[in-house]
Amino acid sequence: MIDSIASQSDPDDGFLDGQLLVAMPSMEDSRFQRSVIYLCAHSSEGAMGIIVNQRARKIRFPELLVQLEVIGEEDAIRLPKGAGAVPVLKGGPVETGRGFVLHSNDYFIQNSTLPIDGEINLTATVDILRAIAKGEGPAQAVLALGYAGWSPGQLESEIQANGWLHCPADPSFIFGEELDTKYERALRKIGIDPAMLSSAAGHA
Repeated sequence: MIDSIASQSDPDDGFLDGQLLVAMPSMEDSRFQRSVIYLCAHSSEGAMGIIVNQRARKIRFPELLVQLEVIGEEDAIRLPKGAGAVPVLKGGPVETGRGFVLHSNDYFIQNSTLPIDGEINLTATVDILRAIAKGEGPAQAVLALGYAGWSPGQLESEIQANGWLHCPADPSFIFGEELDTKYERALRKIGIDPAMLSSAAGHA
């Protein structure tokens, strides 16, 4: 799905790949309440994104590497500096058993890595996990379990129905570790005071 959506996308056609989607306070779908999603692909074929402000519960990156047999249990405590601290996110409700790595553009696998906006790439193969475990991976990375997906026209309809706001993204926001404040910070990037928006939503 990701490849077909990405292949149809053009940065000048009004699609939002490389931008942040920010859920409105009135979002009724509990899976996306207060979520900030980085759109990896958006075209006439649909859209795909990663939630970047929800931490996956009860699992850390070294434990995940052991589960996937990328490393042995004895190697989990000997990971290179920084590798063990890669955040593990709840990327979305689709394919939650699959890992998707958002990372800086200093790492690329031919036919496997999807460049998104010049600074951020997406790789969804186990090869990048092996590289990170060896200290040969990208300088910045987050691992997401699952993703959010939309069928053709669905995201546009949700935006028109005031389900989502959108704004530019940047690496410092995507890879920043302060997940709990990303929703409020994303709203401020759009120029909205979260307190005012919450108040308005409560009186809608």
